[in-house]
Amino acid sequence: MVIVGAGLSGLACALHLLGAGRDVTIIEREEHPGGRAGRLDMDGFRVDTGPTVLTMPEILGEAFAAVGEDMADRLELLPLAPAYRAAFADGSTVDVHTDRRRMTAEVARVAGVREAVGYLRLREWLTRLYEVEMRSFIDARFDSPLDLLRPDLARLAAAGGFGRLAPAIGRHLRDERLRRIFSFQSLYAGVSPRSALAAYAVIAYMDTVTGVYFPKGGMRAIADAMAGAVADAGGRLRYGENVTRVERSGDRVTAVVTEDGERTRCDHVVLSTDLQVAHRLLDHRPRRLVPHRFSPSAVVLHLGTDRTWDHLSHHTISFGDAWESTFTEIIDQGRTMSDPSLLITQPTRTDPGLAPEGHHLFYVLAPAPNLAAGDIDWDREGPRYRDEIVRTLEKRGMTGLDASIRAERTVTPLDWARLGLARGTPFSLAHTFAQTGPFRPRPVVPGIANAVLAGCGTHPGVGLPTVLLSGRLAAERVLTASSGKGRR
Repeated sequence: MVIVGAGLSGLACALHLLGAGRDVTIIEREEHPGGRAGRLDMDGFRVDTGPTVLTMPEILGEAFAAVGEDMADRLELLPLAPAYRAAFADGSTVDVHTDRRRMTAEVARVAGVREAVGYLRLREWLTRLYEVEMRSFIDARFDSPLDLLRPDLARLAAAGGFGRLAPAIGRHLRDERLRRIFSFQSLYAGVSPRSALAAYAVIAYMDTVTGVYFPKGGMRAIADAMAGAVADAGGRLRYGENVTRVERSGDRVTAVVTEDGERTRCDHVVLSTDLQVAHRLLDHRPRRLVPHRFSPSAVVLHLGTDRTWDHLSHHTISFGDAWESTFTEIIDQGRTMSDPSLLITQPTRTDPGLAPEGHHLFYVLAPAPNLAAGDIDWDREGPRYRDEIVRTLEKRGMTGLDASIRAERTVTPLDWARLGLARGTPFSLAHTFAQTGPFRPRPVVPGIANAVLAGCGTHPGVGLPTVLLSGRLAAERVLTASSGKGRR
């Protein structure tokens, strides 16, 4: 079995295949594992360039368990309390706790007893939604839209999963600040809360009920631990090799070929690359009546500073006064936010070892239009927008930020595109109804019998838990199709 790409989906797939006794080789173009969970070292600051939020660690644990390992032997996961701190334009803050009692008390403090009761109802609804979705729609194999016709479909409809997210949250909470806390996650899925299916409230469940974690050593430690488990289970990892084409005989891939001409034979291939790269390698053009719609992108500032600010948590969501217009600007108008809402992550609050002694590390994410949605010259706009974000942060309490910066890197949609990500977005396809479940690009390609796709462009979609699940689901397809071929 050959896996192209040592991202988290590819690594998860490898562990499940190795656990089933298959011979596995992973070929990765970078010099390290991780894929979108990338890394950057700048002047002693150990930067994670990809996802910063880890939820549902039990799914990660399943990948290690597939080869008989205990995740705790390789990874130290630190629970975050609060999971987030939300800061608003009126100066108020809300600490988002995953503990039921603590969050109920926090909601009562901020918005009163009535809202606290609404929060408890919301929490129960999120839990019901998750239980239905996980077993039948997220952690599930789809081969056609008819696979939606399951008993849980009626339960999901009865729970309001096919309504819209913002009104669904609004039925439980009246306070605008709380509504934002439980609906901003839809932007991860590439749609506004007004447009997103209520079913995507399941992301809020992952964030606000099951808990948020941070691995000691940074998010890069996840890929390193998984790659170590792959190697110890007998898998081969080849770094710094860029796969440029595949060889086929009839309806089967017979080998993958790297840029330097290295040819590796295979019985099955799993492509965990960006979706457009996978289709290019397979010489396949998806046929759709409506073109794919991609999620918004992001501008990210990686800042190494010589000071910190006490009002910040590990994850702080700094909301602007504007809200609905923010999504209109990014998604519909293709413009940067005039009153930005920002995710500020300070990993050194939890793990000081990620920066030189006495220094601190910040990751500031500003949602932005993807390259198809806007006509922005990011080579010129990037530096200007960087300055605007820094000024905004200073106005919101990070006084003296610009003067404190000792190392930095700005990443724009153009930089994401230069990494090979379609439309310059790290969030892949938007989770519209037409690109969800069986309507999302299938992990198998018509006319090719032994190739499977994995990663955020396929089902179940974007996010660490779902990407890990896509790797396991890809492994299951390979095992079903292999019929005993390639056993060690």
